[in-house]
Amino acid sequence: MQGLMQHGALTLDKIIDHAALWHGHREVVSRSVEGPIVRTTYAQIRDRAKRVSNALLALGIKPGDRVGTLAWNTGRHIEAWYGIMGIGAVCHTLNPRLFPEQIAWIADHAGDRLIFTDLTFLPILSAILPRLPHVEHVVVFTDREHMPSQFAPAADAPHFKGLLAYEDLVEQHHADCAWGGFDEGTAAGLCYTSGTTGDPKGVMYSHRSNFLHTLITLQPDVMGLSQKDVILPVVPMFHANAWGVAFSAPGTGAKMVMPGAKMDGASIFELLDTEGVTFSAAVPTVWQMLLQHLEATGAKLPLLKKVVIGGAACPESIIRAFHDKYDVEVVHAWGMTETSPVGTLSVMTDDLEKLSYDEQMPYRLKQGRPPLGVEICLKDDDDKRLPHDGRAFGHLKIRGPIIAGEYFRGAGGKILDEEGFFDTGDIATIDEHGFMQITDRAKDVVKSGGEWISTIEIENIAVGHPKVALAAVVGQPHPKWDERPVLLIKLKDGETATKQEMIDYLQGKIAKWWMPDDVLFVDDIPLGATGKIDKKLIRKRLADDGYALPETPLQPSPASAPTLAAADGGHAAVIYAPEPAEAIEPEAVLDAPLEPEPEADRAPEAEPETAAEASPGSEPEPQVETQAEPASVADTIIAEAAAIAAAAAVAKAEAPADLPTGEAAATPAEPPLRLREPSEAANADALAPFSAPITPSRRGASKASARTSAKAETKRDKPPAWASLYLDFAVLIALAPAILVGGGALGVKLGLIGQSLGYAAMTVDWAPKAAYLGVATSLLGLVVALAGGFGRLWKLAALALAITAVTFGVMIAADALFKAPPIHDVATDWKAPLTFSDAAMAGRGGSAEPVLDDPSLPVGSTAYAGREIAAINGETCPAARPLVVNRAPGDVYEAAKAAVLAKGMTLVTDDPTDGRLEAMARSFWYGLTDDLVLRVRADAQGARLDMRSIGRDAGGDQGRNCQRIGDLIAAVKSGQASR
Repeated sequence: MQGLMQHGALTLDKIIDHAALWHGHREVVSRSVEGPIVRTTYAQIRDRAKRVSNALLALGIKPGDRVGTLAWNTGRHIEAWYGIMGIGAVCHTLNPRLFPEQIAWIADHAGDRLIFTDLTFLPILSAILPRLPHVEHVVVFTDREHMPSQFAPAADAPHFKGLLAYEDLVEQHHADCAWGGFDEGTAAGLCYTSGTTGDPKGVMYSHRSNFLHTLITLQPDVMGLSQKDVILPVVPMFHANAWGVAFSAPGTGAKMVMPGAKMDGASIFELLDTEGVTFSAAVPTVWQMLLQHLEATGAKLPLLKKVVIGGAACPESIIRAFHDKYDVEVVHAWGMTETSPVGTLSVMTDDLEKLSYDEQMPYRLKQGRPPLGVEICLKDDDDKRLPHDGRAFGHLKIRGPIIAGEYFRGAGGKILDEEGFFDTGDIATIDEHGFMQITDRAKDVVKSGGEWISTIEIENIAVGHPKVALAAVVGQPHPKWDERPVLLIKLKDGETATKQEMIDYLQGKIAKWWMPDDVLFVDDIPLGATGKIDKKLIRKRLADDGYALPETPLQPSPASAPTLAAADGGHAAVIYAPEPAEAIEPEAVLDAPLEPEPEADRAPEAEPETAAEASPGSEPEPQVETQAEPASVADTIIAEAAAIAAAAAVAKAEAPADLPTGEAAATPAEPPLRLREPSEAANADALAPFSAPITPSRRGASKASARTSAKAETKRDKPPAWASLYLDFAVLIALAPAILVGGGALGVKLGLIGQSLGYAAMTVDWAPKAAYLGVATSLLGLVVALAGGFGRLWKLAALALAITAVTFGVMIAADALFKAPPIHDVATDWKAPLTFSDAAMAGRGGSAEPVLDDPSLPVGSTAYAGREIAAINGETCPAARPLVVNRAPGDVYEAAKAAVLAKGMTLVTDDPTDGRLEAMARSFWYGLTDDLVLRVRADAQGARLDMRSIGRDAGGDQGRNCQRIGDLIAAVKSGQASR
């Protein structure tokens, strides 16, 4: 039996409608990018948001289309949000603090069709627009007066139609727009994870989930907001909807104060003081800057009542400073992009409120209890629930109507367990009061200032140094940033190096705030049972030795940033373009970990208000050349952020030459080499012998009449030159795939061209495209033959069609013969995956694909997108199974070694005592390199053989590694090492 209540879809347009109708006079105050404070109301925001909706409809945006925003927290940004979501489109928030190449990958994977942005970020968009084939328009949050005088994509972007001024669109369209009317399960927002353990993954919020999240945040034991509050959301709107405040504030009618681009302590205090802010939310770094400013100036916070702190563990010093000095309640919170993001909050229970403040502190430091609508639990490795006793450590799992059920486009495959819980990746405890405390990450990333730093990324780059044998990165406690990375280096035998040398090598390849604070040279780096670096043991050893971070972090040499000339020779490409601090700090810092501060900055009495003042004696960063006198305010703003334009070359130096585009894109890379179109004149000269028809003379006529007759007949029967020329061109195009494949293979074999050109470009990329082009030109050739004289031209038309048919036949046969998923890593055992020794890893080189314990395909893959390779191996390579035989382990090892040598592979490690063998193989034609590791162990039945064969290049291996493992297993079974 159903209830008899009215039904209304929980769509987000109802939130701003409610705010406009019942709290229409309440202010939304913004610090604009142009400079002045701007005031508006909820009624005006709703009116302008509907105008934005009509503008989007006029530009062709439809329900379900993704519309990106790359912007600060302002009233205009709020208007765009509700304008996008009101018509059923998806608001995709882009994080400007990512590398431009990451932003490009995410916007392309999302399929963004239009992007709203602030003036500050135009240099970023200029750099990445050539990589965004779906984006036709960029709307700048400004008016006509402040639009930049010049803007152009950094490279060819034929899809891009130009910049639009936001205020022009609002003025040109009316506010009569029907919102809602769709299912509450309709997608409303899209936010990508950071991608520290793989490609970023998209979390797709629905109208219903965001509406329920809003109701959850309004609970007294969560944020407890009301229409009496004045709210300052310092946390950016691209971090999971500003923790929901963008919906909860208008939902209650609270006044909103939007900080814009300035996040330093003085700017935040100015808004807190002048606007009477009672509630705010940000990461610990922001509050540290504010507290330092208050300490230096002696200012007070008479109106601020509560702050929510999340994004990183909150130090006790911040909680006590707010409470003891300013009578402000601190609520410690935890959540994730996947949790919308509120997960838990450390609001004191009635029993704990009766304790003294010192007795409450252990609970205030924990991440807290879940609110109504959120369920958490701890599970062990066998997925069994653990007790909430404060002692049992387990995997923190969470479920509820505001928790992600899967990632956008199926990335990562199934992400929920059998009970519907999502694994957060955190290790935690839950005490008898229900307070959860995170004790460690399941993955070894470093969290600095509320943002993750990928240790694997830094390690992979460091190992690329010619002197480095092995590298490890671990986080160490920092008083301000929570954690900072430390790089441990094991040098190759006989090598010496300095800390400065290692830091300079990293400069320009990683973001400045990722730069390790210290470099430690060690004799050995401990490895676990599977060959993986044991970072837990490293951290323990550092703690036992009493290691502490240096007071002054290591800094790169002023002239150490490497640059490369772009392929076209016209622009400089900065490797992994970092963000210069002078250009965007503190305004662009948001809640980011800033550049580690010099000693002068650590003294409260010397707290600077700008990054430029923070290091008065430091060497200046290299600056991108800008106009001496910008022509407008917009040009001035862009000039201040011009260092971001150094990221115009958004690919790393090591990026592959081929770049998939569109929704199938995986990892951003250098633009592909383009096949130059042959000129018509060249075609005509080359094919002239096949274009001249021959006409015989008639018997019995005079030579003169014969010549006259022959000329007349030739003129009458000769097909048009354009028709013959086109069909000659069609035949050449039909032959192009074979020419490309043969030329690429032979060129690489003879050493005339590189592997990236001969294989990745000519064979893998250009040849299939040429085949499809051949279909079109051959079919059109039939039409040309009919129009130009079929009797004379049908042979050329038939030849072009026949060659094209044979080409596709070969392609289909090859696909059937070598049918394999687009993977390069095959193993017989994924529960305890084999890894490589230091020598083998050094041989692979720093540019090779990483060797991971649990690899998965990138979300942009055209097949098996986002799935774990272990599962794909099980489906597509039945030969990849452990081999157990009734023979002595030593005999099996020798048989395997003989099989490896018979295959022409080069031994790297030969350790019969440990039953471990490593080898390297190269393909005959293209020289594609694979690495093999083999292990023989004693088994109850005799001996067990496991193998792993992994290519050094990303992408499909055409079944090479699966075939190799199958052949070796078959050889060992038979006891013969056959080729």
